[in-house]
Amino acid sequence: MPFGIIALVAMLVLPLPVALLDTFFVVNITLSLLILMVALHTQRPLDFSSFPNLLLIATVLRLGLNVASTRIVLKEGHTGPDAAGKVIEAFGEFIVSGNYAVGLFVFSILVIINLVVITKGAGRVSEVSARFTLDALPGKQMAIDADLNAGILTPEEAKERRADVAKEADFYGSMDGASKFVKGDAIAGILILVINVLGGLIIGLLQHNLPIGVAAQSYILLAIGD
Repeated sequence: MPFGIIALVAMLVLPLPVALLDTFFVVNITLSLLILMVALHTQRPLDFSSFPNLLLIATVLRLGLNVASTRIVLKEGHTGPDAAGKVIEAFGEFIVSGNYAVGLFVFSILVIINLVVITKGAGRVSEVSARFTLDALPGKQMAIDADLNAGILTPEEAKERRADVAKEADFYGSMDGASKFVKGDAIAGILILVINVLGGLIIGLLQHNLPIGVAAQSYILLAIGD
C-alpha cells in the first residue's frame, strides 16, 4: 500500500515516460476487466466483500493516469497522435474512425450516458440498498436472537449469522461511499476531456503555430483516447 501511494503521487507530480504510461493503462484495463468478471460470477455480495475497496483503487489509479496523460497530451500533442502512447492512440482511432467531428460527438454522448444514466443510477441503487440494509439491521439481529433462544441456532451459528449481518451492512455502506467517488470520477473525466480539447487547441495554435485543422485532429484524437 505505501508503494502504491508513492506511485500515485509520482504520477500526479512527475512526468511519466510514454512506455510506462502505456504499461499502466494496460494494467488498469486488465484490473477493471478482472473486477468485472469476478463481480459477474459472484452469487452473494459478501462473496466479493473487497469490491468497494478495489473499485476505489481502480478509480484512483485511473485518475492518476488521466492526470499523467493530460500532461503529455498538452505538452507533446503537437507531435502527432502517438504523442501519448499507443493505447491512447489506438482507442482514439477506434472511436474517431476517420471522422473527428463525429467521433467527438459520439464520445461525448457515451460520456454523458456514463455520467447521467450508469453512474447516477448505480449511485442511487447503492444509496437505497445501504439505507434499507441499515434499517433492517435491528430486525435481523432480533430474529437471530429469537432463533437462538428457540434452539434453532447454536451459539456458534448465531455468532456467525451476526458477523454476516454486520459484514453486509459494512459492504453496502462502503458501496454507497464508493459510488459517490465514482460519480466524481465521471465528472472529472468530462472536465479532463474539455481541458484536453480546448487547452490543446490553444497550445497548438498559439505556441506551435499549427493549422487549426491539424491541431483539432491531433488533440481531439488524443483527448478521446485519454
